[in-house]
Amino acid sequence: MAHGTATTRPAALAGTFYPADPDELRAAIAGFLAGAGPHVHGFPKALIVPHAGYIYSGAVAGKAYALLKDRAAGIRRVVLLGPTHRVYVRGLAAPKSARFATPLGDVAIDRAALESLKDLPQIVFNDDAHAMEHALEVQLPFLQRVAPDAALMPLAVGDTNPRAVAEVLARFWADPETVIVISSDLSHFHSYDDAKRRDSATATSIEHFAGDELSGDRACGFLPIAGLLALAKKNGARIERVDLRNSGDTAGPRDRVVGYGAWAIYEAST
Repeated sequence: MAHGTATTRPAALAGTFYPADPDELRAAIAGFLAGAGPHVHGFPKALIVPHAGYIYSGAVAGKAYALLKDRAAGIRRVVLLGPTHRVYVRGLAAPKSARFATPLGDVAIDRAALESLKDLPQIVFNDDAHAMEHALEVQLPFLQRVAPDAALMPLAVGDTNPRAVAEVLARFWADPETVIVISSDLSHFHSYDDAKRRDSATATSIEHFAGDELSGDRACGFLPIAGLLALAKKNGARIERVDLRNSGDTAGPRDRVVGYGAWAIYEAST
């Protein structure tokens, strides 16, 4: 405790979205990473990954995170953005915590990086936005495996716009030791065939850097995705699809599915 405020955000979703037992969690992550094929295009600057329960979207996320495995020693910071699901926030919410906990241990928060954003009006400091937010938490065990030495810069994206997101990400784009991760699912609760059509259209928009075509009914994290796409396009980056599936393909029924996609963004020089 420090000044009456907890400095570690506890794991809120362990045992529901992912295993609470450390050994079971390690085995699950290892399995998801092992399911990915070899990569031949260098290392991504940014990833877009889903954030559902691991039985639904873990394999899709794992294929993207596997692209970072061989780069672990060179990743010192992960800028992690995802949408807010439970708490209304105007802007992008940074936590006040010093660490985020998972069953695998604590992830250090890059307090200096967060404090460096205080001059931006879209940045607010709000622990409530993070307390029960699954979009960011479910990414942490993957990051603990593929970037164990990296500090985390987590931002919960609320009521804002893509330009404001891009302005934040631009501060870290040029740092070769920083990787950006955007957490987002795709369409929600349509029939299997309808979801496939919708998510295919969303994938096309993403792959053409057309963030202005996205909306909340196409991707819950459309704002951070659109901000990343705008910045990536400005910097001449390229994007590659890693996977595109839905819960009907993984562990759920096909009458009401949720879409999951993963993409890797590479800098122009790689």
